[in-house]
Amino acid sequence: MNAKKRVLVIGLEPTLVDFSSMPDMNAEKVQAGLQADQAKLNALGYDAHLCLTDLGGTAENVVAQKLSEGFDCVVIGAGLRTVPTYFLLFEKLINVVHRNAPEARLCFNTRPSDTADAVQRWL
Repeated sequence: MNAKKRVLVIGLEPTLVDFSSMPDMNAEKVQAGLQADQAKLNALGYDAHLCLTDLGGTAENVVAQKLSEGFDCVVIGAGLRTVPTYFLLFEKLINVVHRNAPEARLCFNTRPSDTADAVQRWL
């Protein structure tokens, strides 16, 4: 029997995000979406983990530490990639993933509800 593929979903801790430019979103909705995505990935047979970071103070170290557990696929959430304020953090985290998990597949969602689709494209 093959071991489950391990998936790491990296995103910002929702309670730290300024949702003022996204009136239809809030921390509770994002957290619920992340948990639903994790459950969906696990139901599909993956071993999914969340890694939620701060806005940059410890994010690189937190992600590097989590990556030391070994993952087949790393998802970097849309909140990190698509909000210009977080672009430099996104760039730093891409390099952390590249350094610490060079064999892992990278994939990107467009919203929490399509994370499983992103993972399935690459695993």
